[in-house]
Amino acid sequence: MRASDLAYTELRRDIVEWRLEPGRVLGEVEQAERLGVSRTPLREALQQLQADGLVEPHGGRGVVVTHVSAEHVDALFEARAALDTASAALAARRADSARFGQLTADLESAAERLAENPDDESVRAYYLLVSRLDDLVDEAAGNPYLRRAHVPLKANLARLRRATRESPGRLRASAVEHAAIARAIASGDPDLASAATRVHLEAARRAIVSALDHRDPPHGRPPTPASSSSIAHRASSHHTA
Repeated sequence: MRASDLAYTELRRDIVEWRLEPGRVLGEVEQAERLGVSRTPLREALQQLQADGLVEPHGGRGVVVTHVSAEHVDALFEARAALDTASAALAARRADSARFGQLTADLESAAERLAENPDDESVRAYYLLVSRLDDLVDEAAGNPYLRRAHVPLKANLARLRRATRESPGRLRASAVEHAAIARAIASGDPDLASAATRVHLEAARRAIVSALDHRDPPHGRPPTPASSSSIAHRASSHHTA
């Protein structure tokens, strides 16, 4: 794996997990030294992060981690509504109904577990099912342009989920909504699949905006410098492209 790819992966993880908080200026010299790479692969990584919408230009000082606001969330979900409803409708027309039928049952079981005992294991199991649903919808829709367009949106959504730490009640409701999407696709009804997706997205948007309203802005803390686990060290075990 190339040094730029490793730098991108590390920086993306730090941003998604809020170790690099919104508004943090990412200076080239500082980040190259922290990650143990030269400035050329770092610039390539920052360009990819900018394409993902996770960083943005900051005058003459490089880039800054994108701020999170209600307007940011609204824009993200407007884009998701356009893409996700289209993907769900295509999936309903083209999907193997048996696979989505089984996934519906699995999501309904996940909702029950979250209602009874919303521990870490049940939350992890639920998010694995969500990832599986996403993959199956992409596969069934069979549209590579939609699949590629989803990539930066998923990165931003992961950051919002980490920030808001959804409540058990919201997680259960979300599982029920995802089950409704899977059920609609299994039934082969594109209009119902699109509508179920839109209902889920609006509920998710409202929950995230509400959580951000109650979230104290993170205080700037420099991330722990990479030492023996630096990218330079890890890169030595990979072939470069």
